[in-house]
Amino acid sequence: MSLHSLFCCAGSVLSRRGSVCVFLLAILGSIAGCATNPADSGSVEPLTASDQTELQRRAQIRLQLAIGYYEQGQMAVALDEVKQALQLDPNFVDALGVRALIYMEMAETRLADESFVRAMKLAPTNPDLINNYGWFLCQNGRERESIAYFETALKSRTYQSPAKALNNAGTCSLKLKDEAAAHRYLMQAFQHEPGNQQTNANLAKLFYARGDYPRARFYISNLMKSDNLTAEALWTALKIERKLGDSAAASGLANQLRRHHPNSKEYAALLRGAFDE
Repeated sequence: MSLHSLFCCAGSVLSRRGSVCVFLLAILGSIAGCATNPADSGSVEPLTASDQTELQRRAQIRLQLAIGYYEQGQMAVALDEVKQALQLDPNFVDALGVRALIYMEMAETRLADESFVRAMKLAPTNPDLINNYGWFLCQNGRERESIAYFETALKSRTYQSPAKALNNAGTCSLKLKDEAAAHRYLMQAFQHEPGNQQTNANLAKLFYARGDYPRARFYISNLMKSDNLTAEALWTALKIERKLGDSAAASGLANQLRRHHPNSKEYAALLRGAFDE
């Protein structure tokens, strides 16, 4: 399995970890032979043997292992590996960033916040860190604060994945019920990356909420070829087809929801007939 397939956050649409995929890939690039200067994250230069101490090389190996365990969902093991990386190199920015993501997955909110803040003190202009911290804030009831971090990431000339921050900003704007901002961010994200599943799912939800069911169907249809649809995406698609009067399509989606997500809140809503909750 290639590094890209192992670490590109393959999995369910709208997964929490999907929002930080680019950060992990950036780290892998660093491990593979490029380093980011913590004092200026826009300065990237090839490494030579003399640039790293033996401790730093060992720390990078530990971090690579941590990322692998993180992607496999083995958070306790991933945390142990990243702790060992930081024992070898306490100011290893990428390790601090990954530790924050692990704590985030473990619902250790305070520890995640501390790790993000420490990492950003060492690399204050790193757009991937800034985007990830914004996503952390959005996931922890601090949506209004999060928007400023996404905007900061987007202003960085070195940011290579603006669609990620745009989509995150759109997601958080939806949570804030700011439809105008959500529409603006999500349409920009779609222009950057039309095939992004999370962006398409969010746009489908946005247009469904507006009552524009044909446009909602257009965006949700971009997800239908995936084998890993979340309960949320299936539920959105089902509701759209129901509004458009396609009972056969709605029935098929209901069967998929029952087969793949029988314990989900969306399936429970289906059983109640709660289509408008």
